[in-house]
Amino acid sequence: MKIKQTLIAMSLISSLSFLFGCANSDPKIYAKNSPKLDVRNYLNGDLEAEGILQDRSGKVIKTFTVKMKGTWTGNDGKLAEDFIFSDGKKDHRDWEIKMLDDNNFTAKAHDTVGSAKGEQYGNAMKMAYVLKVDVDGKKYDIAITDWIYLVDDKTAINVSKMTKFGFTVGNLTISFRKL
Repeated sequence: MKIKQTLIAMSLISSLSFLFGCANSDPKIYAKNSPKLDVRNYLNGDLEAEGILQDRSGKVIKTFTVKMKGTWTGNDGKLAEDFIFSDGKKDHRDWEIKMLDDNNFTAKAHDTVGSAKGEQYGNAMKMAYVLKVDVDGKKYDIAITDWIYLVDDKTAINVSKMTKFGFTVGNLTISFRKL
C-alpha cells in the first residue's frame, strides 16, 4: 500500500513539475522586448563571460570564466569557447550554429547528443540540448535549457537549468560581455 501511495505522489509531483516548468518555456512571450537579440550579431566577434555552477540544492560548486570567438558567414556560425574553472580544469567547445530563419536555429558541438534546438524572440533566446558531462571520469547525458536575455548591446545574462530524468541536477548563471 505504501509503495502505491509513493508512486501516486511521485507521479503527481512529476506532473506538477512539468506543468509549472512549461509555464515560461515559450520565448515568443519576449517578442516585443528590446533590445532585440540576434545571435548572428551578438555571437559575432570576441566575448568574455563569468559564471557560477550550482548543484541541485543551490550551492555554488564552481566558478568559471569563458573567452569566446564567434564568426558568421550568412546564416552559418561558429562559436569557440574556452573555459577556465575555479578548480583549475579547462575545457574547450566549438559550436556550429545554423540559422533556419530569423527566429529558429540549430547548434551542435562535439559533446552534444544530437543537435540543440534554439529560438530567439525580442531580447530572449532559448536553446535546449543534451550534453555529455564528465563527472569523476563517468559520462552522463544531461538535458540543458539555456535562456539568454540581452540587457544592452554589450551585455547578456544566461540562466541554464540542467536536468536528468526530469529532475534538476544543477544550474548555471553566466554574464556575457561583447568586446
